[in-house]
Amino acid sequence: MAGPFEGNDYLRIIPEDKKLSPEWIASLYSRGQKQVYSSRQALGHIGMPAGGLFAGTVYLSGDGRLWLWDIFNRDQEGIVPKTVTYKGQKVGPRDGSRFVEPAPITNPFEQGFGLKCKLDGSVQDIPLTSDGFERVTFNGQYPQGTVEYESSRLPLKAVLKAYSPFIPLNAADSSLPATLMQYTITNTSKETIEVELYGRLQNPVCIETREKTTGRLVNRAVSKPGFSAIHCGAEPLEEPQQRARPDIVFEDFEKESYEGWTVEGNAFGAAPIPMKDIPEYQGNVAGEGKRVVNSHASAAGQDVSARDACTGILTSRPFKIERNYIVFLVGGGAHEGETCINLLLDDKVIASITGSNNNRMTSRKFDVRRFEGRTARLQIMDKSAGGWGNIGVDHILFADQAIHGCKLDQQRDYGTMSLGLFGSRQGDFILAAESADKTAKRVTGKLEDKLVGTIGTMLQLKSGQSQTVTFAVAWNFPNYYGRGVGGKMVGRFYAAQFSTSLDVIQYIAENFNRLTAQTEKWVNTWYDSTLPYWLLDRTMANTSTLATTTCYRFKDGRFWAWEGIGCCEGTCTHVWHYAQAPGRIFPEIERIERESVNFGIGQHTDGGIGMRTGLSGSNEPAHDGQCGRILGAYRDHQMSSDDVFLRRIWPKVKKAIQYLIHCDANDDGLIEGAQPNTLDAAWYGKVSFLQSLYIAALKAGQTMATEMGDMEFAAECEKIARRGAATIEELYNGEYFIQVEDPAHKNDIGVGSGCYIDQVFGQSWAHQVALGRIFDKDKQLTALRSLWKYNFVPDVGPFRDRFKQGRWYAMAGDAGLLMCTWPKGGQNPNFEKHWQYRYFNECMSGFEWQVASHMVYEGMLKEGLAVARAIHDRYDAKLRNPYNEIECSDHYSRAMASYGVFISICGFEYHGPKGYIAFSPRLSPENFKAAFIAAEGWGAFTQTRQDSNQTECICLHWGVLTAKEMAFDLPVGKTAQQVQVAVGGQTVEISYRMSESRIIISPARPIKCQTGQEIQIKIGW
Repeated sequence: MAGPFEGNDYLRIIPEDKKLSPEWIASLYSRGQKQVYSSRQALGHIGMPAGGLFAGTVYLSGDGRLWLWDIFNRDQEGIVPKTVTYKGQKVGPRDGSRFVEPAPITNPFEQGFGLKCKLDGSVQDIPLTSDGFERVTFNGQYPQGTVEYESSRLPLKAVLKAYSPFIPLNAADSSLPATLMQYTITNTSKETIEVELYGRLQNPVCIETREKTTGRLVNRAVSKPGFSAIHCGAEPLEEPQQRARPDIVFEDFEKESYEGWTVEGNAFGAAPIPMKDIPEYQGNVAGEGKRVVNSHASAAGQDVSARDACTGILTSRPFKIERNYIVFLVGGGAHEGETCINLLLDDKVIASITGSNNNRMTSRKFDVRRFEGRTARLQIMDKSAGGWGNIGVDHILFADQAIHGCKLDQQRDYGTMSLGLFGSRQGDFILAAESADKTAKRVTGKLEDKLVGTIGTMLQLKSGQSQTVTFAVAWNFPNYYGRGVGGKMVGRFYAAQFSTSLDVIQYIAENFNRLTAQTEKWVNTWYDSTLPYWLLDRTMANTSTLATTTCYRFKDGRFWAWEGIGCCEGTCTHVWHYAQAPGRIFPEIERIERESVNFGIGQHTDGGIGMRTGLSGSNEPAHDGQCGRILGAYRDHQMSSDDVFLRRIWPKVKKAIQYLIHCDANDDGLIEGAQPNTLDAAWYGKVSFLQSLYIAALKAGQTMATEMGDMEFAAECEKIARRGAATIEELYNGEYFIQVEDPAHKNDIGVGSGCYIDQVFGQSWAHQVALGRIFDKDKQLTALRSLWKYNFVPDVGPFRDRFKQGRWYAMAGDAGLLMCTWPKGGQNPNFEKHWQYRYFNECMSGFEWQVASHMVYEGMLKEGLAVARAIHDRYDAKLRNPYNEIECSDHYSRAMASYGVFISICGFEYHGPKGYIAFSPRLSPENFKAAFIAAEGWGAFTQTRQDSNQTECICLHWGVLTAKEMAFDLPVGKTAQQVQVAVGGQTVEISYRMSESRIIISPARPIKCQTGQEIQIKIGW
């Protein structure tokens, strides 16, 4: 009916003339208006991470609710896992299900804030949400969200500022497991009014595992200097010993068949699978004995997706119920009615329990006391064909005791949670539980009870008067059993700093003014800028990924992460090296990762750095990740105040570079052989994308070796990099850089003659760390223009209608930069046989961000901003959550490459040990202001230009800044004639020199700039 199709389908579908409207183009550059949202749909899509870094995921909705609450160490894939159908495809969490269908607001327990005031003769209870107010607006300035509430029927308005302390360079105070809710209530009437402002909190301890353990909930009313709080916890319960009948082992699954079970479908195989044969990526399933039921490991497929796609049912022989409980181990997917174990009476399902999107099985039970004497059957079901489409079951017991060794304090959701109220007012009140006496300081309940406490204050407001009250919700759930590290108990770093959530509240109370002022100062510093509001919003928004369950800090302080929430473990090198935000905003965290992991337990004896690192070792290296971690080491050295860090790790960095040189057997600057990379395959031949990264890594190696005094190795790196800069030109086809395939591997996947998004990625990385030009500029520019010409689509819809393989990170109506196209034809037909081929048809924002930053560096400002704006528009809250850029699950780490665009716009260069700082604004250089972060301090940089002079101002808002050399770009053709530098109004003696249009200024003595001081430079020509 159709086909065969030729490569020129790309030319037919992707327009060379993008026909972007002049108004849209103008909006790329203009300051514009700060975007706020008010529609119910947009407010419902918003989920701004509002907790501390590495402390779980707590969302702030557009109408001020706190929701999701993934703080209980559930360790699932995706924020609210769901498989949806789109364009005839099953779309799971890692395929973009929450891009297609944004997650609804969900709350696993009761929590919220409200007002009570007298209205029309009665006291009205008004929730501080869109349910209580007609007009609600949301203004997101990550890490802070501001919500305004107004209603014509109410004599007041309210404003909420919600955030967790966030202070660049201060990871400790930015990692508190807490969210502050600061409400300002204003009386808009002409009369004095009395208002009760309150918060409610249900005790959520063991809310997800209460069926597995015994104990009781405990709420306490606490009053301390500076704050009061409801403190929620749990304690063991001493139960009277009851005479129990012996357990009956109904099924241990140790046989080499499913004897006694009816088997349907192809998911369960012919017999329970030996645990030793379960794929390593499933981790420790924690079964008993040697065999278990596992519908993924036993399934007929050859890869993860194919195995998950297999379905089936196991149905047991009938049995008589003669004990109180049916106890079993269960793991796998959390799809109700699809991946579950069911209890059948009269062939009807009367009880069902799913897995929890974790292959590690845990003990669960059916309470069957009321059915004793009746005949029943068990049914193990796998009816899900998408992500987490599997079920695991083992060791089914009939028992009179429900729990076997599941201690309360060992549960993943055991811990404490507190709702605090700061300050002390005459009208403050606290109820440990709404159902209890007002004077009760301690209230207990069963684990299954809803034990809800309330805390608040009475406000008397005169006409026009406002009062501000701040609450804090804090949590401490220390028992993180890392699914990505084999289910080991690795704990949480915050729990090593604070014993309970009440300790967190007390710490915030004792440091309240400092934490709130410095957070506010950062938000103001970031947004007090000449840059477009949309660009400031978008380039900072992805930093919030650090405050989600993509990212963890173990109890021992180690940083560890998924690629996206619950997907692809081990802080994967070939993904995480794209993320520029952590290394610039919290460099301490990246230095920990470099030293303890990449150049620590993750490095092999031959110098290779495993792409994924567990608790004590790593798997095989990926070439792009290897290069990226070398470049990252150089960036993290630059973001240090001295060279101590680099001196410690240099021998291992050198060894990592030597590993790459070994892969380049003839020292021509091109790596040979198998080249594993971020598209989950090894490519062969000459690959421009990997060669460019290799050259950049060599240049970084040359620079680091020079600083370390290893001149012989510096010369070796320089020699090979120079050869690489020449030989990479062999991969240039006149318009862009390609892969020259290896004829011996014609059946392997790659890009071949395609125009690939990362083809000159090495230069993009080199710009981020000021390594200079690493190979031919003109050819790079042409390659970037080709990406714009051949890969940018104003509407991805027609392209995906033709090229159907791929995941959904952009849909019809969305613009984006495609991963790879073949505008000149010549695509190897064997590529389509590989499952990875789908990647080429997708728009993945992390890749797009790195290209956008490169375009901006090269003067392609319009194109770079257009790529960035396309991503921003895809994540408009009218469509989906603007704080969740998705690629292979939610809050994907690669998207933190967005901060690299900010660096490129500012032209920011920095080298802390050398005391070097430089700016070269690429957007409105005549009138420019933006934030900057150095090794020990941060602040704002301002540049203005007049006809005959240029002024620079470096204003430090936090910390200290040492400046030994400063550089700025002058207008082309201008040469400095007079230069004046002052600090705190005092003139500083300097010398300067010109390098083309750049002026380099050297103070006679290092400048030590303190918080609140300015370095002022005036340059005349």
